[in-house]
Amino acid sequence: MQYLSADRIYTGNGDFLENKVLQLSDDGRIEAILNNADCDDVDVKYFKGVICPGFINTHCHLELSHMRSKVATGTGLIPFISNVVKFRDIPQEEIDEAIQLADQEMYNSGIVAVGDISNKADTLSTKRKSQIRYYTFVEMFDFMQESMTDSSIQQYEEVYALFEDSPKDKKTRVPHSPYSVSRKLYKHISENTSAEETISIHNQETPAENEMFLKGTGDFLEFFKSFGFPLENFRGIDKTSVHYIIENLPREKKVLLIHNSLSTGEDIKAAESYFDQVFWASCPNANLYIENILPDYSAFIEEGVKMTLGTDSLTSNWQLSILEEMKTILRYKSYLSFDMLIQWATKNGAEALGYANELGVIEIGKKPGLVHIDADIENGEVDISKASSSLIVSA
Repeated sequence: MQYLSADRIYTGNGDFLENKVLQLSDDGRIEAILNNADCDDVDVKYFKGVICPGFINTHCHLELSHMRSKVATGTGLIPFISNVVKFRDIPQEEIDEAIQLADQEMYNSGIVAVGDISNKADTLSTKRKSQIRYYTFVEMFDFMQESMTDSSIQQYEEVYALFEDSPKDKKTRVPHSPYSVSRKLYKHISENTSAEETISIHNQETPAENEMFLKGTGDFLEFFKSFGFPLENFRGIDKTSVHYIIENLPREKKVLLIHNSLSTGEDIKAAESYFDQVFWASCPNANLYIENILPDYSAFIEEGVKMTLGTDSLTSNWQLSILEEMKTILRYKSYLSFDMLIQWATKNGAEALGYANELGVIEIGKKPGLVHIDADIENGEVDISKASSSLIVSA
């Protein structure tokens, strides 16, 4: 039995507790929430700052961890993708070591579950041994070339078969983005996923993406042509790219839209009114790293949607830390609050990845893992500008 307390205990449900003690079983399950005054006879371990549930990283590319600091910042998405392709041919032992180190980095910082994009099976060994829960999104694309769809399906189904579906880890098939997946491949993904599974997809990261679907023009068409994949028969749909997702995924699918840097209130309304369950993942440091922009968070708040947080990869970020993502949002969007972002980082993420039965909130009977944020609390506000985070109880 262990007893933990802090200046504030954030439950993940949008509120916090003061003058409370968490009673945990030896394996970290929450057994009771006690008053400080009732704990004189037990040894309470006290933490300065905040205790909260374990963080949920809803978007990562763990397999790209070997590319840390190798791709320039501020280039824009299309040059960024081109550079990523160039660095894929790396000795396997370097890739494996970088993956293991990144996994440990996330765990140490308080991340207990990750939605991880996988194009290959490089992360399989690390995930089997990791203390983190992984939802592996086996990402498929065919460059909108239906002549390539069958071979792409075969390639990615082989990857899918290697990953495990267990009480700890999950897997599903997902499309890469609106601009890289044909209708035929969308159909395969839709027919081979259930309503309980989460479908992750990159969405509205760069102006060229919306231009492609609004007008049938722009840099993406030249980008594909340079790789030998001309989109000769492609026609725009006179709508933004999120509408192409809506056209190609059934409404009962549980969808996790990633980045959403350019999503407007109209885009958000369209997705929310169509899908039965939709979550919006923000990766602010990656948005700044690649395009030097951030989403209009006020549009999401106005629509009352469920936001989550992700780190993207070490190719497009300086670290894999949910706390650092929160710091970035509050640095540039001070109208948001720490209290709001904690819910994005915990409860919402657990719901998006289907781990809400155990993770995401501090409630009796659950085992969410616990994170200590060594923050200052001044005038009733939590200041995380110089804070650090660490996992103090495993999930």
